[in-house]
Amino acid sequence: MSDEQGAARHDTALYVHYCEHTGCKKWGAFGFAVGKANPNWFCFEHRPEWKPRNA
Repeated sequence: MSDEQGAARHDTALYVHYCEHTGCKKWGAFGFAVGKANPNWFCFEHRPEWKPRNA
């Protein structure tokens, strides 16, 4: 909370992301995005392998 008059409030809602793998209903704890694109969310079992661009 801010002491400033007219300060904007932040959204305090909890975001819940589910795994985007077909048929999976688990919580998607791993978000992957390229650049400024919206992330895709996956559970531990279905998360893609992360490969650095310079490798």
